Amino acid sequence: MDSRTGGVKTNQHLQDEKKEKTERLYHRLHLEGRHEYKLRASDVLQISSHSLQSHESCAEEELVKNYLQKLLMMNYRARFIKTKETNDTQQRNNNLAEDEGDFFDDVSNEVSSSNAVTGTPDSIHPMDVQMAVFHCADSHLKQMMVTKLSQCQFALPLLVPDPFTQQIKFPLWTFRQINKSWKIRKTDNVIISKVQSVCKAETQMVSFFRFGSVSSSKSQLMNSLINEKHNTFFTRNCPGSSRDRLLMDGVVEIAWYCPSGKDTDTFTDCVAFCNLHGDAGDNETQMKILTEMSAVNVVLLTKLDKNDKNAPKIQNLYKNKKPLISLLTEDESAVTEMRKGKYKIGLKDRNQSDVSEEIIRAINDCLPSSVFRLEDVSKHSDITVDEEDDEDCRRGREAAQEMMKLLKNKHLTEIKESFLPCQGKLWLQWCKKNKELHQPQGEELEQEISRKQTEMKKIREKQYQNNLSGFIKYFLKNMIAKDFSPIFILNWLRILMDEFTSADLSGLHNKYNEKWATVIKLKENDKPKSEQAEQLKDAQTELERISEELQAATFGLEHIMREIGQIYESCLSVKKNKTDLQFDFSSLPSLAADMMVSGFPLELMDGDAAHVPVMWVTAVLDELIQKLGDHRVFVLSVLGIQSSGKSTMLNAMFGLEFTVSAGRCTRGAFMQLIRVSEEMKHQMKFDYILVVDTEGLRALELAEKSSRHHDNELATFVVGLGHLTLINIFGENPSEMQEILQIIVQAFLRMKTVKLNPSCIFVHQNVSDVTAGEKNMDGKRKLQKTLDEMTKLAAKDEVSDAECFSDVIAFDVQNDVKYFAQLWEGSPPMAPPNPNYCENIQELKKTIISQASKSDGMKLTDLQKRVQDLWEALLNEQFVFSFRNSLEISAYRRLETEYSKWTWTLRSAMLEIGNKLHNQIVNETIHEVNERYLQKELKQKSDEVIKSMSELFEKDTDKDIMIQWKVSFEIKIKELQENIVRETKIKLNEILQQRDLKRKIDAQKTHHENNLLEKSKELALNLKEKANDEKILKEKFDLFWEDCVKKITTDSPPIKDIDILRDVKELLSDIHESVHADTWKNMRNIFNVPNFSDYVQFKKSDGVTGHLQNVWKTVKGKLVPLLSNEDETQIRSLISDVTHQTDNTIKSFDISKMGYNKSCIQILTDHIKARITEYEERHVKYVFKKEFFMDFIFSIFKKANKTFTDQHRMFREANDPDLYLEKKRREYYSIFQKYCKGATSAAIFGEIICQKLKEPTEQSVYRQTARDLADEMRSNCPSLNGNRSNRDNHILKRLAEEENFNKYINYIKNPKDHFKSFIRDEVSQYISRKFIGSVKPKMNLNIELLQKKIMTAAHESTQHVQENRGNVDVWLEFFTQKLSDVLMFSVKDFSGVKHDDVDFKLLEDVIRTKLPSTMSDISREFNTDTFDEKLDENNRPDEILIDHLCRCCWVQCPFCAAICTNTLENHDEKHNVTFHRVIGLNGWSYRGTTNVSINICTSSVAGDGSFHPNASDDTVHWREYKTAGGVYEKWSITPDLTELPYWKWFVCRFQKDLEKHYNKTFQGHGKIPDEWRKITKQEAIVSLDK
Repeated sequence: MDSRTGGVKTNQHLQDEKKEKTERLYHRLHLEGRHEYKLRASDVLQISSHSLQSHESCAEEELVKNYLQKLLMMNYRARFIKTKETNDTQQRNNNLAEDEGDFFDDVSNEVSSSNAVTGTPDSIHPMDVQMAVFHCADSHLKQMMVTKLSQCQFALPLLVPDPFTQQIKFPLWTFRQINKSWKIRKTDNVIISKVQSVCKAETQMVSFFRFGSVSSSKSQLMNSLINEKHNTFFTRNCPGSSRDRLLMDGVVEIAWYCPSGKDTDTFTDCVAFCNLHGDAGDNETQMKILTEMSAVNVVLLTKLDKNDKNAPKIQNLYKNKKPLISLLTEDESAVTEMRKGKYKIGLKDRNQSDVSEEIIRAINDCLPSSVFRLEDVSKHSDITVDEEDDEDCRRGREAAQEMMKLLKNKHLTEIKESFLPCQGKLWLQWCKKNKELHQPQGEELEQEISRKQTEMKKIREKQYQNNLSGFIKYFLKNMIAKDFSPIFILNWLRILMDEFTSADLSGLHNKYNEKWATVIKLKENDKPKSEQAEQLKDAQTELERISEELQAATFGLEHIMREIGQIYESCLSVKKNKTDLQFDFSSLPSLAADMMVSGFPLELMDGDAAHVPVMWVTAVLDELIQKLGDHRVFVLSVLGIQSSGKSTMLNAMFGLEFTVSAGRCTRGAFMQLIRVSEEMKHQMKFDYILVVDTEGLRALELAEKSSRHHDNELATFVVGLGHLTLINIFGENPSEMQEILQIIVQAFLRMKTVKLNPSCIFVHQNVSDVTAGEKNMDGKRKLQKTLDEMTKLAAKDEVSDAECFSDVIAFDVQNDVKYFAQLWEGSPPMAPPNPNYCENIQELKKTIISQASKSDGMKLTDLQKRVQDLWEALLNEQFVFSFRNSLEISAYRRLETEYSKWTWTLRSAMLEIGNKLHNQIVNETIHEVNERYLQKELKQKSDEVIKSMSELFEKDTDKDIMIQWKVSFEIKIKELQENIVRETKIKLNEILQQRDLKRKIDAQKTHHENNLLEKSKELALNLKEKANDEKILKEKFDLFWEDCVKKITTDSPPIKDIDILRDVKELLSDIHESVHADTWKNMRNIFNVPNFSDYVQFKKSDGVTGHLQNVWKTVKGKLVPLLSNEDETQIRSLISDVTHQTDNTIKSFDISKMGYNKSCIQILTDHIKARITEYEERHVKYVFKKEFFMDFIFSIFKKANKTFTDQHRMFREANDPDLYLEKKRREYYSIFQKYCKGATSAAIFGEIICQKLKEPTEQSVYRQTARDLADEMRSNCPSLNGNRSNRDNHILKRLAEEENFNKYINYIKNPKDHFKSFIRDEVSQYISRKFIGSVKPKMNLNIELLQKKIMTAAHESTQHVQENRGNVDVWLEFFTQKLSDVLMFSVKDFSGVKHDDVDFKLLEDVIRTKLPSTMSDISREFNTDTFDEKLDENNRPDEILIDHLCRCCWVQCPFCAAICTNTLENHDEKHNVTFHRVIGLNGWSYRGTTNVSINICTSSVAGDGSFHPNASDDTVHWREYKTAGGVYEKWSITPDLTELPYWKWFVCRFQKDLEKHYNKTFQGHGKIPDEWRKITKQEAIVSLDK
């Protein structure tokens, strides 16, 4: 009793001791707490600094990281990492004696423990590292570990005791992804290949265990049976092994022997070997399970003793019917069969090879007895199974199994058609139609495009109408469940589907390979041609049939997600949710994004349809951005021939999960995210690496199809996506790769042409001797030569002048070519991966990360655009011509936006400088302006702009793209600065001239005002005794005022109103005597005429012969010349330029200051006539009729009428004595009253000063507020900020909302004029809308600031006079001088005003008291209309913005008249526009008809049609439009088959108006497609934002 109790205590003590040791081990490995908070696969797989290093030895705390890193790279040396020497060890070595000693004495003496070098008890056993990580890993990492251990041909943990509870666990889940392949040779020499999941495979199982402590290594014996060249089981002789193993006792490991179908096979069929570590007597549960399930039991024994505690167990094994092989460590005998199936083999002093052969022979004799299935281990009750313990795993399995039940009784080739209908024939049809759509043909191009789009919509309708299969319903239901992880469902589905399809797929691949071999043989055959051709045709037909069957039978997770993608695209296309979908279809991309975040690859290009589902991929990336943020990614693409090990290489390098199983080669392209660790983000400029794996070039399935075209497409797509492309070459002879290399070189050549700059690395796999430097140098030279040859060939196809590969891409043959060892160390299926291959992988990874660290990557939003751009361009036949680089366009648009800010900074600064100098000029404090002073004043802002530019070009995330425009924009900014300095100088000099011209007017006005003051003062002195009788004072003042004003107006007659149009008519009547009254009734608005044909006549010298015979048309019964579109464009450009110059000339007249004179009309008319004459003298074949001149002049002045009238009104109000004196009547009466009441001189003079300050203050406030408003609107008004495209979109939206045809025509024909009107409207609306909240507060603030400046000036003037003993004149001089920068206010305004005996201190107090009242008077008059009334045209906020925003490109497309959207006026790039239009809007019609053309430029350049430039007989293909020269070659028009609803809606909405305007019809080829009429106004408006 006591003994047993003592024994229990001992066992408990041992368990406690083991727990303590385990915790100590975890601590040393830095795994504390990880037993509960598991290591996650996502943490292990991220790119970290540690993952880039490779160490054969490391510190203890790095053991786990090193082990996992090597294991995930399939490097079997992961188990052999040594611990670095500690300081203690080094110290012991240092303490050893160095003097001479005696060998025999030293050897015979015991070495002190402090000097013991070997067998250090502190070293951690490698298998303890493995098992510690295994115990601390989550389910997914465990599964990944076991899968990689299997790939390394290592034994796998089958039964694992928990180190803390001793509960035995069966990690069945970890085996689920492992398949084993082997070959069996039948008696008739037929070889059968098998690929089976290890969980399902039915094999024989041999179990090994030992009783007691034995001298021989059981694991080493087992290795000799399975693979004598590889340590499948870790043995005591392996590097790092020690006696201090802690976590392996009681662990059962399993390994499989897989035959290769050769005579040298050890076993003829697959055999599982189980190894129980530790004493079997101490691990009864494990032993019981093994002995029950094994076909043969092998036991190692030392001395045989019936009294041994394990004797009964050994006896039971012997009496069991199952074969037993006893290996006796102390016996020297050879194999002996003691009884039927009972063998003994001695091990002592025997040759290891002989022993192995005897064991193999004995096992082979015993094997055919029972079948072992790994899954069946879970039936045992004494263990726990991970799949059952983990709730998520169990539910994931159950859900996947339920889904797989739905597939029962269905032939594999019918499953996709039945359960995934959206991706079958309908999707393939849609893809075919989409490719046809992007390569339109025929004359009726838009009708053809519309038909194709209609057909595509119908296909989408059919897709949409397909009911969701039960399979997909169940899948979606479980994927959106929130109560457990969907990752297990995905993994289980992948596992179960692989099991479901593997056998059939394997058979189909065998058939395919056999038939392919037959085809090759027939091609090489010497049979008669007719007979051979027939056989070859039959073989190829059969090969095609098998290929289609193979495609139909392939069924995996990617097909389920493809189906979901098509469900999403069909719903999005029809804009409806599916009735049998339990949630909104817009949630579907979120599922795929979650999968990507969890580490699953997403199909980027559908391999079956050879198509990119752009809507789906874009939506998934959108969701990814929502979940992760718009992070930056570095894209790594991989290309190579089929089955060249691309996916294996990626999986080893990054621990990914691209498909590599037999019969499941990658199809299409897949992308997978790899996270960059936080520490590495400091070195990298991106957050993720996005790996794009592709199907092999020259894929067998596509061999007889258009494989070259498909390969070109695929290579161009992934090279365009990638920042770096790995090009995988299998074998050592690049000459065999010539065709593939040409495809790849062509892809890089295309990228260079469209200004994308990826880099590349060539990887030669399967090189026999990677250490042979000389041989590799020769290989590199051959590769370089081949690449150069391929470049020349590809350059011919792409019309490029590249002569060598380095002309195409930055390529260093020494550093950018890597040689890889063979993948397997030996012959499969038992060969482990070659460690040299793994080291090559590690070196490549470091190279990739090194190159990546120099890249900024791209944002996910940019990736999204790049996918769209590349695919859109590939759908068109000419990639380079069709590629629209959205990233470059986006970068340029941002640069334009910044340019607009820079120019505004300089302009607004110069406005401030100009305003200050303007005040000083008017105040006569300066008398000249020079450029050097202006440049000096502008320098601060100029330096700020230069700094901002430098930062953008040096630090912006798109700096690599923007750098191409750096010099151009620097030049533009410099030119702009010079221009605004020059313009400001000219304007200020004009003001100087006007000041001198206006001096008489101003002096007279001042004289009148001050004379009235003095006379009113005299009157007041006479009425002092009646100062208290208000009525008498008022009557006397009114009589006095009327009399004085009458005298003044007699000397200065009133300024009359003007009638510009009357003056113009008189002038034109003088010029053209034949003008009569009816002429004015028939005047046309030159800006809105549909064409100018009836305004011209051909020059007589040209005659009407030859090609001109067909350029006449009938208008109102008269034959008139038909001008070409180019002529029409040139005339419209003339009108636009002249109008712009006229506007500037009118501004220069400064009528609000100088007044109107009829000579203004004469000057403008002469200028217009001179420009027309100059135009006619150029090489044009026509001259203008007088009607053109008349209509042009009248239209210009009609347009400018309001400007003239408003400016003249301002002049009249300021200078007509009757008007301006009436305004001051109340102010003068107030002063008069003070005179009467005997106010002091200071009080009266102070009030006079305040009265004089009112007008300049008001003017200054309005000017400053106008500048402030312009600045605010440029920043905050959505329609006026950003770049040119943004403003155009707002104009188009406004036009659509108003639906005014005349405004549309004005926009189309006179865009600049319409744009100015739009800005004026926007400013007017903004002021009205924001008056209370923004405008008035700004005005009040500006008043407050001026009031403070005035009071400060008054105070400083008083101080100055007191200090210098000056008089009132000195005070006034100083006061006006202080305000000369901010107000038009000078001493001359006081000429004639007497101001004797003024108390300066009292004067300052009077101003302080009276000034607020004056300011309140100004403030009270603020309203939304006063800007136009108070400010001349140049200083209004709308004109300030017009001057800034209209300095851009106004060139119109020669086809559709769309305006170039470049923000720069004279840009270097070709003209471009976001949305082109129907070319009929510019008057184009089909040749020989009056049918309006409905073609759109962007779709026409994608088609095979042609046009006739300049109405000539010349024919130019649309795709080669630039060859037409002239205006055509200055444009960049990229093919675009998107719907462009806006202008299609416009054509339908205003069809009749357009027909009437152009006198043409939408008939024949110009018939409007029915689909266009379905577009709503709202859809048209929304399309502008896409």
